[in-house]
Amino acid sequence: MPHTTLDAPTLTEKLVAARSASITLATANADLKNSALDAIARAVAGGADVILPANELDLANGRENGLSQALQDRLSLTEARLSALAAAVTEITALVDPVGETVRGRVLPNGIRIDQVRVPFGVVGVIYEARPNVTVDIAALALKSGNAVVLRGGSAAQNTNAVLVSLIQDALASVGLPPECVQTIDEFGRDGARELMQARGFVDVLIPRGSASLINTVVAESKVPVIETGAGVVHVFLDESANLDWSVDIVQNAKVQRPSVCNALETLLVHRGAAARVLPAVLGRLRESGVVIHADDETRALFADAVPATEDDWQTEYMSLDLAVRVVADIDEAMQHIRTYSTHHTESIITNDLTNAERFLNEVDSAAVMVNASTRFTDGGEFGFGAEVGISTQKLHARGPMGLPELTSTKWLVRGSGQVRP
Repeated sequence: MPHTTLDAPTLTEKLVAARSASITLATANADLKNSALDAIARAVAGGADVILPANELDLANGRENGLSQALQDRLSLTEARLSALAAAVTEITALVDPVGETVRGRVLPNGIRIDQVRVPFGVVGVIYEARPNVTVDIAALALKSGNAVVLRGGSAAQNTNAVLVSLIQDALASVGLPPECVQTIDEFGRDGARELMQARGFVDVLIPRGSASLINTVVAESKVPVIETGAGVVHVFLDESANLDWSVDIVQNAKVQRPSVCNALETLLVHRGAAARVLPAVLGRLRESGVVIHADDETRALFADAVPATEDDWQTEYMSLDLAVRVVADIDEAMQHIRTYSTHHTESIITNDLTNAERFLNEVDSAAVMVNASTRFTDGGEFGFGAEVGISTQKLHARGPMGLPELTSTKWLVRGSGQVRP
């Protein structure tokens, strides 16, 4: 167990406290949970004077330690981002509480009534990197779904997360809920992350959010059941019939609107029959925004202002103003490329061919598959779930943007009147 001071709780003590808090929270009604969320929203919206100095300290440390621009963007909080975070928490109060919802039920021929209902997991562990917004989003979603949460947000955001969790705990206490419903274990460092992965019996489910290496490490080493949120090597395919204006606008939005996030475009595929028509305008618009194009030979023949693509480019999640571009023979070659290199996050086709649109939707095996829309829409908030837990790229339990129902399990309630099995 990592070393702590005499006054500070050990990691095990924090996990025990989380389990105890989860029992109280599981029976809290929606009004009490919503009161807690309202208090958290007010604390975040009004906490800039303590949050932003801590965040600037983390940013300064990050710059000194060579933190990438993409991670610095994810780490950075501003008054506008705090207002948006508070608004996202407020939106969650308006969502239907999933706890107690009947998924299915029936009366058996012998008169026994059975109902499958949603219940909280109990204690949710989350491991993530340089994303203080996740601290607020996850805490709010966990509370609404009746779960205590243990957060390991990484050293890059340790000062920011400490302040945010302190504000959240004060908000919980103000409405009579245990502050231990939300805890951080950042102070235990990497040892704490390893302990959390081994905490079967204390933690019911573990959710990693971050780089592919972090996610792969958690999946490989955790003894706690994991919901995998994957990296985003995201594709857009411009089909032969793609509308030029849509192609320019959608590709620009998918790549440039916020390049550091997992649903940003990383590889653009273009039908050979459309390449000469659409690529100059699409890539010219991207170049104006500072995007570096990593292109195959056919693309470079049409757009000279590009660097040669390598095999690594097709499997890279840049999280920056870089884009891999390849010309393909047809939709079949496009889908084969996606099958080879995709992380099964989000893919989109731009087309006016209904048959190709339906083939793409049905044959591409990713968590979100789109037609004529920006990949940036793969997001819990955009889907109407409020803030999201993450975007699951696995197939068990949850897939795609995870909202409140994905933070619950189910149990069976059986009501009889003296029946015995013959």
